[in-house]
Amino acid sequence: MKFTSHVNLPADAREDLIDVLNVNLANAVDLHWQVKQAHWNIRGKHFISRHQLFDSLADHLRTQADAMAERAGTLGGYAEGTIRLAAKNSQLPEYDLQAVDGDAHLSALVDRFARYAASIRDGIQRSEALEDPVTVDLLTQTLGVVELDLWFLESHLQGDARTTANRSRRDDVQLPGNA
Repeated sequence: MKFTSHVNLPADAREDLIDVLNVNLANAVDLHWQVKQAHWNIRGKHFISRHQLFDSLADHLRTQADAMAERAGTLGGYAEGTIRLAAKNSQLPEYDLQAVDGDAHLSALVDRFARYAASIRDGIQRSEALEDPVTVDLLTQTLGVVELDLWFLESHLQGDARTTANRSRRDDVQLPGNA
């Protein structure tokens, strides 16, 4: 810890929480710039809607990173949020620089958002074990937004909803002799 904090948690718990927050901060900063990479380089069908979606997701990630950095500071920690620190500490894989069309970007982002969500969920569990309801709440709220964003991304990769729904209804029908 670098700074004085009078938050009523043991120093070792605060140090562990700062580590949790800095890992997720690195993931958020890294993912923010990966989303911007997709935003700048997407081409193809549904360009404008995906371009705008990616910008919205990047805004969410920037807000999440700021909240995690400020919580780390509240606990007496030093927020490790530079691009270089994020690249060093992120748990996310490097972005697929071969991605150009919309589906390739969406697939890459779905993978990274799912990994980010898993890291946040792990952080929630660790924060619960360290008995810090504030960090638990921050990460839980963040996870809700991340999983909603993940759903928006995944929905772009689904087939035509009418075709999928009709196929599902057909699959549920038991025809004579098909039992």
